[in-house]
Amino acid sequence: MTAAAATTTLSPLPSRYWADLSTRDFAQMKASGQAEQTVAVLPVAAIEQHGPHLPLSVDATLLQGVIDAALPQMPADLPVLFLPPQNVGLSEIGECVARAGIKKLLLFNGHGGQVSVMDIVARELRTRCDLIVYSASWFSLPLPDAVAGQFSAQEHRFGIHAGEIETSMMLHLAPDTVHMGHARDFRSTSQDRSEQYAILGNGKSAKLGWQMQDYHPAGAVGNAAAATADKGQAVVEAAAGQLVALLQELAQLPLQTLRPETE
Repeated sequence: MTAAAATTTLSPLPSRYWADLSTRDFAQMKASGQAEQTVAVLPVAAIEQHGPHLPLSVDATLLQGVIDAALPQMPADLPVLFLPPQNVGLSEIGECVARAGIKKLLLFNGHGGQVSVMDIVARELRTRCDLIVYSASWFSLPLPDAVAGQFSAQEHRFGIHAGEIETSMMLHLAPDTVHMGHARDFRSTSQDRSEQYAILGNGKSAKLGWQMQDYHPAGAVGNAAAATADKGQAVVEAAAGQLVALLQELAQLPLQTLRPETE
Protein backbone atom coordinates (compact mmCIF):
# COMPACT_ATOMS: atom_id res chain seq x y z
CA MET A 1 0.00 0.00 0.00
CA THR A 2 1.35 3.43 -0.88
CA ALA A 3 1.66 6.23 1.65
CA ALA A 4 -1.06 8.13 -0.22
CA ALA A 5 -3.45 5.20 0.04
CA ALA A 6 -2.59 4.55 3.67
CA THR A 7 -3.63 8.04 4.73
CA THR A 8 -7.18 7.47 3.48
CA THR A 9 -7.74 4.64 6.00
CA LEU A 10 -6.85 6.65 9.09
CA SER A 11 -9.43 7.59 11.70
CA PRO A 12 -9.72 11.34 12.28
CA LEU A 13 -7.46 12.60 15.06
CA PRO A 14 -9.18 13.65 18.32
CA SER A 15 -8.03 17.23 17.69
CA ARG A 16 -5.88 19.20 15.27
CA TYR A 17 -3.91 20.56 18.23
CA TRP A 18 -1.04 18.62 19.80
CA ALA A 19 -1.72 20.06 23.25
CA ASP A 20 -5.30 18.70 23.27
CA LEU A 21 -4.19 15.06 23.03
CA SER A 22 -3.46 12.84 26.03
CA THR A 23 -0.60 10.40 26.54
CA ARG A 24 -3.15 7.65 25.86
CA ASP A 25 -3.97 9.22 22.48
CA PHE A 26 -0.30 9.28 21.51
CA ALA A 27 0.22 5.70 22.70
CA GLN A 28 -2.71 4.53 20.57
CA MET A 29 -1.44 6.47 17.55
CA LYS A 30 1.98 4.91 17.92
CA ALA A 31 0.65 1.36 18.37
CA SER A 32 -1.70 1.60 15.39
CA GLY A 33 0.89 3.08 13.03
CA GLN A 34 -1.07 6.30 12.75
CA ALA A 35 1.72 8.33 14.33
CA GLU A 36 4.20 7.69 11.53
CA GLN A 37 1.62 8.81 8.97
CA THR A 38 0.84 12.03 10.84
CA VAL A 39 2.37 15.39 9.92
CA ALA A 40 3.32 17.59 12.87
CA VAL A 41 3.37 21.33 12.20
CA LEU A 42 5.48 23.67 14.32
CA PRO A 43 4.43 27.30 13.78
CA VAL A 44 7.44 29.60 14.25
CA ALA A 45 7.10 33.37 14.34
CA ALA A 46 8.65 36.29 16.21
CA ILE A 47 7.76 39.29 18.33
CA GLU A 48 9.48 42.36 16.89
CA GLN A 49 8.86 45.92 15.71
CA HIS A 50 6.82 46.53 12.56
CA GLY A 51 7.07 50.26 12.08
CA PRO A 52 4.96 53.05 13.59
CA HIS A 53 1.59 51.69 12.42
CA LEU A 54 1.62 48.00 13.39
CA PRO A 55 2.05 46.07 16.68
CA LEU A 56 4.99 43.86 17.60
CA SER A 57 2.77 40.80 17.24
CA VAL A 58 2.43 41.00 13.43
CA ASP A 59 4.43 37.87 12.54
CA ALA A 60 2.61 35.73 15.10
CA THR A 61 -0.81 37.17 14.20
CA LEU A 62 -0.40 36.62 10.46
CA LEU A 63 0.92 33.08 10.92
CA GLN A 64 -1.97 32.10 13.19
CA GLY A 65 -4.42 33.79 10.85
CA VAL A 66 -3.29 31.64 7.93
CA ILE A 67 -3.49 28.50 10.08
CA ASP A 68 -6.97 29.39 11.36
CA ALA A 69 -8.18 29.94 7.80
CA ALA A 70 -6.63 26.63 6.68
CA LEU A 71 -8.23 24.44 9.36
CA PRO A 72 -11.80 24.47 7.93
CA GLN A 73 -10.40 23.58 4.50
CA MET A 74 -8.63 20.42 5.69
CA PRO A 75 -10.20 17.04 4.87
CA ALA A 76 -11.24 15.21 8.04
CA ASP A 77 -8.88 12.33 7.29
CA LEU A 78 -5.81 14.53 6.70
CA PRO A 79 -3.49 13.49 9.59
CA VAL A 80 -2.11 16.82 10.81
CA LEU A 81 -1.28 18.02 14.33
CA PHE A 82 -0.39 21.63 15.12
CA LEU A 83 2.14 22.13 17.90
CA PRO A 84 1.98 25.24 20.12
CA PRO A 85 3.45 28.27 18.30
CA GLN A 86 7.01 29.26 19.10
CA ASN A 87 7.18 33.06 19.12
CA VAL A 88 10.12 33.58 21.47
CA GLY A 89 13.17 31.42 22.14
CA LEU A 90 14.26 27.93 21.07
CA SER A 91 13.09 24.49 22.11
CA GLU A 92 13.74 20.78 21.63
CA ILE A 93 10.28 20.20 20.21
CA GLY A 94 11.59 18.34 17.17
CA GLU A 95 13.07 15.61 19.35
CA CYS A 96 9.80 15.36 21.31
CA VAL A 97 7.92 14.90 18.03
CA ALA A 98 10.23 12.04 17.06
CA ARG A 99 9.80 10.34 20.45
CA ALA A 100 6.02 10.40 19.91
CA GLY A 101 6.51 8.26 16.82
CA ILE A 102 5.83 11.08 14.34
CA LYS A 103 7.99 10.84 11.21
CA LYS A 104 7.11 14.08 9.42
CA LEU A 105 7.46 17.65 10.64
CA LEU A 106 6.69 20.95 8.94
CA LEU A 107 8.35 24.06 10.32
CA PHE A 108 5.81 26.70 9.31
CA ASN A 109 7.37 30.13 9.54
CA GLY A 110 6.05 33.67 9.71
CA HIS A 111 9.26 35.67 10.16
CA GLY A 112 11.62 36.55 7.32
CA GLY A 113 14.66 36.63 9.57
CA GLN A 114 14.29 32.94 10.41
CA VAL A 115 14.25 31.43 6.91
CA SER A 116 17.92 30.42 6.89
CA VAL A 117 17.71 29.23 10.51
CA MET A 118 14.81 26.94 9.59
CA ASP A 119 16.97 25.31 6.91
CA ILE A 120 19.66 24.55 9.50
CA VAL A 121 17.16 23.23 12.05
CA ALA A 122 15.50 21.01 9.44
CA ARG A 123 18.80 19.41 8.49
CA GLU A 124 19.84 18.90 12.12
CA LEU A 125 16.55 17.18 12.96
CA ARG A 126 16.87 14.95 9.93
CA THR A 127 20.34 13.94 11.09
CA ARG A 128 19.57 13.52 14.79
CA CYS A 129 16.02 12.17 14.67
CA ASP A 130 15.54 10.66 11.19
CA LEU A 131 12.58 12.98 10.70
CA ILE A 132 11.32 14.11 7.32
CA VAL A 133 11.46 17.85 7.97
CA TYR A 134 10.34 20.56 5.59
CA SER A 135 10.45 24.28 6.30
CA ALA A 136 8.05 26.70 4.65
CA SER A 137 6.93 30.29 5.17
CA TRP A 138 3.42 31.56 4.54
CA PHE A 139 4.87 34.39 2.43
CA SER A 140 6.70 31.91 0.17
CA LEU A 141 3.60 29.89 -0.69
CA PRO A 142 2.45 30.49 -4.29
CA LEU A 143 -0.49 32.87 -4.58
CA PRO A 144 -3.04 32.70 -7.41
CA ASP A 145 -2.48 35.37 -10.05
CA ALA A 146 -5.75 37.07 -9.11
CA VAL A 147 -4.46 37.60 -5.57
CA ALA A 148 -0.81 38.33 -6.32
CA GLY A 149 -1.90 40.79 -9.00
CA GLN A 150 -3.52 43.04 -6.39
CA PHE A 151 -0.02 44.14 -5.43
CA SER A 152 2.64 45.62 -7.71
CA ALA A 153 5.80 43.75 -8.64
CA GLN A 154 7.68 46.46 -6.76
CA GLU A 155 5.67 45.78 -3.61
CA HIS A 156 6.23 42.02 -3.84
CA ARG A 157 9.99 42.55 -4.10
CA PHE A 158 10.64 45.44 -1.74
CA GLY A 159 7.62 45.63 0.59
CA ILE A 160 8.89 42.81 2.74
CA HIS A 161 8.18 44.19 6.22
CA ALA A 162 5.08 46.04 7.40
CA GLY A 163 4.30 47.11 3.84
CA GLU A 164 1.10 46.86 1.83
CA ILE A 165 0.73 43.08 2.09
CA GLU A 166 1.33 42.64 5.82
CA THR A 167 -0.65 45.76 6.69
CA SER A 168 -3.58 44.54 4.56
CA MET A 169 -3.52 41.19 6.35
CA MET A 170 -3.52 42.90 9.74
CA LEU A 171 -6.45 45.11 8.67
CA HIS A 172 -8.34 41.87 8.00
CA LEU A 173 -7.17 39.88 11.04
CA ALA A 174 -6.71 42.50 13.77
CA PRO A 175 -7.94 45.90 12.54
CA ASP A 176 -8.04 47.45 16.02
CA THR A 177 -4.25 47.10 16.27
CA VAL A 178 -3.51 48.98 13.02
CA HIS A 179 -2.90 52.74 13.03
CA MET A 180 -3.36 53.79 9.41
CA GLY A 181 -2.76 57.43 10.35
CA HIS A 182 0.91 56.50 10.71
CA ALA A 183 1.07 54.33 7.59
CA ARG A 184 2.82 55.66 4.51
CA ASP A 185 4.92 54.55 1.58
CA PHE A 186 8.15 53.45 3.25
CA ARG A 187 10.62 53.34 0.34
CA SER A 188 13.34 50.75 0.87
CA THR A 189 17.01 51.57 0.36
CA SER A 190 17.13 48.18 -1.35
CA GLN A 191 15.06 49.70 -4.14
CA ASP A 192 17.63 52.47 -4.51
CA ARG A 193 20.44 49.94 -4.78
CA SER A 194 18.51 47.97 -7.38
CA GLU A 195 18.58 51.05 -9.58
CA GLN A 196 22.28 51.74 -9.00
CA TYR A 197 24.06 48.38 -8.91
CA ALA A 198 23.69 45.57 -11.44
CA ILE A 199 25.02 42.84 -9.13
CA LEU A 200 24.63 44.13 -5.58
CA GLY A 201 21.13 45.29 -6.38
CA ASN A 202 19.63 42.46 -8.40
CA GLY A 203 18.27 40.64 -5.36
CA LYS A 204 19.83 37.29 -6.29
CA SER A 205 23.61 37.41 -6.67
CA ALA A 206 24.60 38.96 -3.34
CA LYS A 207 22.83 39.30 0.01
CA LEU A 208 23.31 42.10 2.50
CA GLY A 209 23.56 41.28 6.19
CA TRP A 210 20.95 43.77 7.36
CA GLN A 211 18.78 45.04 10.15
CA MET A 212 15.46 46.68 9.39
CA GLN A 213 16.66 50.22 9.99
CA ASP A 214 19.18 49.72 7.17
CA TYR A 215 16.24 49.56 4.75
CA HIS A 216 14.21 52.39 6.31
CA PRO A 217 14.70 54.32 9.56
CA ALA A 218 11.03 53.76 10.48
CA GLY A 219 11.57 49.99 10.56
CA ALA A 220 9.09 49.33 7.76
CA VAL A 221 9.31 49.02 3.97
CA GLY A 222 6.56 49.03 1.36
CA ASN A 223 3.48 51.09 0.63
CA ALA A 224 1.55 50.51 3.83
CA ALA A 225 -0.73 53.45 3.02
CA ALA A 226 -2.26 51.45 0.13
CA ALA A 227 -3.34 48.56 2.36
CA THR A 228 -6.97 47.41 2.58
CA ALA A 229 -8.73 44.71 4.58
CA ASP A 230 -10.18 43.16 1.41
CA LYS A 231 -6.72 42.61 -0.05
CA GLY A 232 -5.58 41.18 3.27
CA GLN A 233 -8.47 38.72 3.37
CA ALA A 234 -7.62 37.55 -0.15
CA VAL A 235 -4.00 36.87 0.85
CA VAL A 236 -4.93 35.06 4.07
CA GLU A 237 -7.45 32.79 2.35
CA ALA A 238 -5.13 32.05 -0.58
CA ALA A 239 -2.18 31.27 1.70
CA ALA A 240 -4.43 29.03 3.80
CA GLY A 241 -5.45 27.06 0.73
CA GLN A 242 -1.84 26.61 -0.27
CA LEU A 243 -0.97 25.43 3.27
CA VAL A 244 -3.65 22.74 3.03
CA ALA A 245 -2.27 21.63 -0.35
CA LEU A 246 1.26 21.52 1.08
CA LEU A 247 0.14 19.39 4.03
CA GLN A 248 -1.70 16.99 1.73
CA GLU A 249 1.45 16.52 -0.33
CA LEU A 250 3.56 16.03 2.79
CA ALA A 251 1.10 13.47 4.16
CA GLN A 252 1.42 11.51 0.90
CA LEU A 253 5.24 11.67 0.83
CA PRO A 254 6.71 8.17 1.30
CA LEU A 255 8.68 7.54 4.48
CA GLN A 256 11.32 6.02 2.21
CA THR A 257 12.17 9.57 1.11
CA LEU A 258 14.97 9.41 3.69
CA ARG A 259 17.71 6.87 3.07
CA PRO A 260 19.86 5.40 5.87
CA GLU A 261 23.12 5.75 3.92
CA THR A 262 24.62 6.33 0.51
CA GLU A 263 24.94 3.37 -1.84
